[in-house]
Amino acid sequence: MWNKINSMTRNGIRDLFPAYFALVMATGIVSIACHLLKMDFLAFPLFYLNQFFYIILWLFTLARIFRHPSRLLGDMSNHRLGTGFLTIVAGTNVLGSQFVILNSNQTIALFLWILGLVLWLFLIYALFTVLTVKQEKPPLESGINGAWLLFVVSTQSIAVLGMLLTSRFAAWEEMFTFAMLGFFLLGCMFYILIISLILYRFMFFKIEPDEMTPPYWINMGAVAITTLAGANILLKGNAAFLSDLTPFIKGFTIFFWASGTWWIPLLFLLGAWRHIYKRYPLTYHPAYWGLVFPLGMYTVCTFQLAKAIDLEFLLSIPKFFIFIALIAWLATIVGLLRHLMTTFLKSPSESTSSQAVGQASAGK
Repeated sequence: MWNKINSMTRNGIRDLFPAYFALVMATGIVSIACHLLKMDFLAFPLFYLNQFFYIILWLFTLARIFRHPSRLLGDMSNHRLGTGFLTIVAGTNVLGSQFVILNSNQTIALFLWILGLVLWLFLIYALFTVLTVKQEKPPLESGINGAWLLFVVSTQSIAVLGMLLTSRFAAWEEMFTFAMLGFFLLGCMFYILIISLILYRFMFFKIEPDEMTPPYWINMGAVAITTLAGANILLKGNAAFLSDLTPFIKGFTIFFWASGTWWIPLLFLLGAWRHIYKRYPLTYHPAYWGLVFPLGMYTVCTFQLAKAIDLEFLLSIPKFFIFIALIAWLATIVGLLRHLMTTFLKSPSESTSSQAVGQASAGK
């Protein structure tokens, strides 16, 4: 038994999916959504579970850095896998937001925000540099997917948590708020650029069912977290210069919320085309956490937007949408547990082979 567990752990470290911190992102945002909607009997267990996920994933990541650096660097230079590392930034900041919102612990949240900022600075420039200078590059249709919008999600996560911590920067509140506004606008710029390429890929290149992967839900999740960042600036920002910019921020925030709302029916239709019409099997892959996160984020951002612009009728949306997010989270965690059990029951050679296939399919 212990030999099997050791084998699973070694294989898990070696083949760790770069975007696995989406598990932390998804669990954290669903927990926050539950808390905002007075469902603390779910919010706090998810909060404690998320701390466990975060620690385990960091242990696996650090072990992979030291034991399999060449595989990690290979993933980072892969156009389809490399952006997944940005989930570490977003996951760190989502967990930090949980500590503020659920636990009123700004000390740990500040540490996580600083860690997220350092990781963002390193990863954002490392990825842009590596993917720019590498000699062999894939064509657009096989090189881009929804995970590229993690450039947006990671950037906006800095602004989201940052605005929850403005009281910790009272001496430099105006400067700090201006910096968070800068992150918000930078994330907006990233979205406009990247979504144009994704729509171009959708409209003008053939798409097979295996290519319509769950990370395309980040098409919606990226604008949802952008909406949340804008709403947090409106709700938490007290700097004098914001008074002149408030109409612009409100308009831009509603613009991105409307864009995210438009994506939802289309993504459900494309999912139905993939799994019902094309009969593509619905099996667990860590990329499915990239589907759960947008559902939770849309719930939270709509709740906060309703407060920021004082539109009570919008609150009916998160009261309904929270159940979609919870069902998606539950289905995915059951898939994860079944995957772990199946892997445990397999022979070591079968387990290694299946993990290699899963990693290869994610990199298509």
